[in-house]
Amino acid sequence: MTIKLFDGKQVILGVTGSIACYKAVDLASKLTQAGAEVDVILTEAAGRFVNPITFQSVTGRDVYGDMWDMREHVGHVRLGESADLLVIAPSTAHTIAKMAQGLADNLLTVTALAARCPVVIAPAMDGGMYDHPATQANIATLKSRDVTFAGPAAGRMASGLVGPGRLLEPAELVGHTRLALGRNGSLSGRKVVVTAGPTREALDPVRFLSNRSTGKQGLALAQAAIDAGGNVTLITGPVEGPIPVGADHISVTTAVEMRGAVLESLAGADALLMAAAVSDFRPAIVAEHKIKKKAEETDGMAISLERNPDILLAVKEHKERSGFPRLTVGFAAETKSVLEHGRGKLLRKGLDLIAINDVSADDAGFAVDTNRIVVLKASGEPDHWPLLAKSAVADRLIEVVAEAMAKNETQDG
Repeated sequence: MTIKLFDGKQVILGVTGSIACYKAVDLASKLTQAGAEVDVILTEAAGRFVNPITFQSVTGRDVYGDMWDMREHVGHVRLGESADLLVIAPSTAHTIAKMAQGLADNLLTVTALAARCPVVIAPAMDGGMYDHPATQANIATLKSRDVTFAGPAAGRMASGLVGPGRLLEPAELVGHTRLALGRNGSLSGRKVVVTAGPTREALDPVRFLSNRSTGKQGLALAQAAIDAGGNVTLITGPVEGPIPVGADHISVTTAVEMRGAVLESLAGADALLMAAAVSDFRPAIVAEHKIKKKAEETDGMAISLERNPDILLAVKEHKERSGFPRLTVGFAAETKSVLEHGRGKLLRKGLDLIAINDVSADDAGFAVDTNRIVVLKASGEPDHWPLLAKSAVADRLIEVVAEAMAKNETQDG
């Protein structure tokens, strides 16, 4: 799936001599599918693990390796100067050491010296090597030069030893590349709070009341805000999907827990995107033990409910006292009178804008990958968006949020 952030971006993928090279092939494929132009540089040792034609097959581009290949004049300079991102995955301890010392004895290390773009290193090495003081000192040196490290993970390694040194999985590495590429985006330096997913209200230790939300739209919004350079706090109920790399994640279960987490996260917040589907009611009494069915009961069971706190009304009061969040975005999942109910929520809860969708549609709303929303501002006509992938809805909505914040600052100035 094409990702807007990668459109037209040139990514250099450096691959060094580690058994984890096979993961680099998948990473190259994922970056290419996301829309990046991926130029692979293989060290001599990496070429012993994976044939260059494998990378060429998944990227559709030439693979580089020989520093003395004169197909083009000073090719390392061209690669380094034109790249939007340099990713070295896997990176051995040896390559980390050479980069820390500024050594340049192969095409990859020469290109790293010539590069003027963000650099992400994903270490991969066997037992004890990552924790060795020499490796840690080299990593500290590179971090002081604004090099980003992704991983490593801990686990079983090729030798059979267990510990830190495993290369991160390709999907997670893609997340780190997004974090690096988006750092100077339209939300750079902004604090953005996003809520996602359902809440669950316990009936007894086994059962709970909830809704059909999976959190897909909220997770996509968090990722889009990260892609735009935002500092994202993501507050979720039980969601279906990975948490975006770079998000400060807070996991909650109930509406009361979500209210507390939201209010605690609002200090200095530039925007709140309240995409979570919060339960309006909870059982008045939570049984200590599982409620058992009794043979003599034929009329069923009545459950007494009480109201959950209204999080957006609490946010409205918080904003009136503190000025934060500077921008509040609400969401309304409706099944009838969509515009009427959405507009009422916008005005009643003091929102700057609201995204409304009809969740009764088969191709929009809960548990699908597409959405069709209407964006309504406090002043102005409703903006009806076509059916889009939830990721595209998120990208577009983040653009609206960034424009609104910039407009507010211009007016305040």
